[in-house]
Amino acid sequence: MDQSFIHEEIKSRLKTGNACYHSVQNLLSSSLLPQKIKIKIYRIIILPALYGCETWSLTLREERGLKVFETRVLRRIFELKGDEVTGEWRKLHNDDLNDLYCSPNIVWVIKSRRTRWTGHMELMGENRDVFWVLVGKPEGKRSLVRHRHGWEDNIKMDFEEVGRVADCIDLVQNRDRWRVVVNAVM
Repeated sequence: MDQSFIHEEIKSRLKTGNACYHSVQNLLSSSLLPQKIKIKIYRIIILPALYGCETWSLTLREERGLKVFETRVLRRIFELKGDEVTGEWRKLHNDDLNDLYCSPNIVWVIKSRRTRWTGHMELMGENRDVFWVLVGKPEGKRSLVRHRHGWEDNIKMDFEEVGRVADCIDLVQNRDRWRVVVNAVM
């Protein structure tokens, strides 16, 4: 899959997420709704913009953009906070937002979906077109510019982050062990 296509797809999905966010921002900032409802609105209306994220190979810039998007939405949900010492109102810091949200951030959601889908692909096997679209190597010469990490490279990095460098095929065959790995990525 062409990396520039993936970059454009991610930008398009962020635009869609922003449009959804702007359509419900009055609900998210309403003091009449409890925060649990606001979080459900975020998960049900805004996060579906991630549909198909299992195939994305993210760069650090794209991860940062996704985190910025999520932080903006969470700031709207959790509002301002009064400082106990000075009594002044201030925006919540990112650490405060992460503590209040109590769910994995958007990048971890993408990584867990990618990891879970890896198991499905490994079980499909090499006779399916989906497998070759993601892991196949194009023929021809490579350009001299530095290439982005591919989908397989991202999967390997996801496994390394949780301390598992084992072969995916062996893990997928044992469903219980595979679920443990997928939950560890979460």
